[in-house]
Amino acid sequence: SVSPDNKWMAYGVDTLSRRFYKVFFKNLISGDTLEETISNTTGGVAWANDNKTVFYTSKNKITLLGEKIFRHKVATDYNQDELIYVEKDETYYNGVYRSKSGQYIIIYNSSTLVSDYHILDANEPNGQFVNFSPRGKKHEYDIQHYEDYFYIISNKEAPNNRLMRTKVNATDISNWEEIIAHRKDIHLLGLEIFKNHLVFSERKDGLRAIRIKNMISGDDRYVDFNENTYSAYISTNEEYNTNILRYSYSSMLTPSSVYDYNMDTQEKKLLKQSEVIGKGDDQSLYDAETIYATARDGEKIPVYLVYRKDLKKDGPQPLLLYSYGSYGSTSDPYFSSARLSLLDRGIIYALTNIRGSQIFGRQSYEDGKLLKKKNTFYDFIDAGKHLVEKKYTSPNQLFCSGGSAGGLLISAVVNMEPDLWKGAITAVPFVDVVTTMLDPSIPLTSNEWDEWGDPREEEYYHYSGQMTLAGIHYDFKSTKGNKLMEKQLKREKKLAERKAKREAKEGPKAQNKSEKVLDPSKPISLDFLTNPDK
Repeated sequence: SVSPDNKWMAYGVDTLSRRFYKVFFKNLISGDTLEETISNTTGGVAWANDNKTVFYTSKNKITLLGEKIFRHKVATDYNQDELIYVEKDETYYNGVYRSKSGQYIIIYNSSTLVSDYHILDANEPNGQFVNFSPRGKKHEYDIQHYEDYFYIISNKEAPNNRLMRTKVNATDISNWEEIIAHRKDIHLLGLEIFKNHLVFSERKDGLRAIRIKNMISGDDRYVDFNENTYSAYISTNEEYNTNILRYSYSSMLTPSSVYDYNMDTQEKKLLKQSEVIGKGDDQSLYDAETIYATARDGEKIPVYLVYRKDLKKDGPQPLLLYSYGSYGSTSDPYFSSARLSLLDRGIIYALTNIRGSQIFGRQSYEDGKLLKKKNTFYDFIDAGKHLVEKKYTSPNQLFCSGGSAGGLLISAVVNMEPDLWKGAITAVPFVDVVTTMLDPSIPLTSNEWDEWGDPREEEYYHYSGQMTLAGIHYDFKSTKGNKLMEKQLKREKKLAERKAKREAKEGPKAQNKSEKVLDPSKPISLDFLTNPDK
């Protein structure tokens, strides 16, 4: 990042491939790089307006999480840096950044379900950070500074988010006022602030949209993309005082493209489009369509298809179906040059968004995680059956693919419906859910409990075990299972001893979640593989 006066550049270097960055400072006038560096950081800094003070995040070497925020003066020994903030809850990601307006330094703390911020006037680099609003429960929000206000995208009593604002000197939640109410059919995803415009990223009927509000004239309109199915994202927009919005665009037929859009005249300018190396890109050879499958409980499942026109058959043909379905991540329809090799061989490529994504708003996500995770698997299976029913493909020609959490999806569906698939691709599959989630010492594990559940609690232990399907399932009678359970029970014993000592001094208190002892005698049930009603 570059200092406000454009004289200094701070950059991070990782020589361990462990995401531990050393920050260097380069003088952009002389070209010299200072000997003084900062070790063990996340790689970035936030510049104060004095052009010599930066704030950075230090990492925990065990969990790999950003844990501490420090204040540093350029050209000084980082060992003398002042500790500003420490996050003690390991379920939070933490960091520090400079607001786009340049007026505030902001410390963020975010877990799967909760957001928290501390702010400092960038003109007062030696001042004290102030909590934006007391940390709540199950409240995610994002803040953007604009003139005398902070604009806030909040999910407080609004699953699909709503827009609020508050005066910069009165940021407690009790002072927030609603600007755009919650809408059941539109998911408010993001906000980009400009001097004279507010730009919103929204999702309606499964498709992203970009909405622009002129704060001077009051004009409010959506960008027209001239395709029925596409991906459109607000790109990098560092400049505050401009009427040009940069956005990225792609579709099943259109290569990844970058546009500049004049928010006053609505003029679009294509800056760059990814080149299809070797053969070029003749869009006229291909066609795309969107169909909808129906899940077994009646929910709608969008499926985006692309194929070569002259190789499209009236009957079944080879088809590769992809999805992810976790963390609320939604796979918008996009172009892939590597995919052309399949299409040119007569294979249909299909992408679907199932529950666990946020394709139809936050509810899609809530219905595909924790104790509802099996909806993710059922949706993918039902999408595959729909493609067979509509004669796009057949079980002897249907292939499925997914990676990481999507690899868990694929591992599950090939066990649940083995006769539906001809083949499967599981890229770096996350299939050993129980073992991983039982061990908080594994980096980033504690952050995942709100997604998969904490298997130290018996209900989640058995449910997570049902997801451990791809030849890794065990009922804790195996050697690995016994060792893991022995380790966990030793930990629980220590916690119980600590609790007894504490209660001897302070009296009994409510049971802590982590103090719940598991019963290893109860095996994980896989009955639902053969009986979907379970």
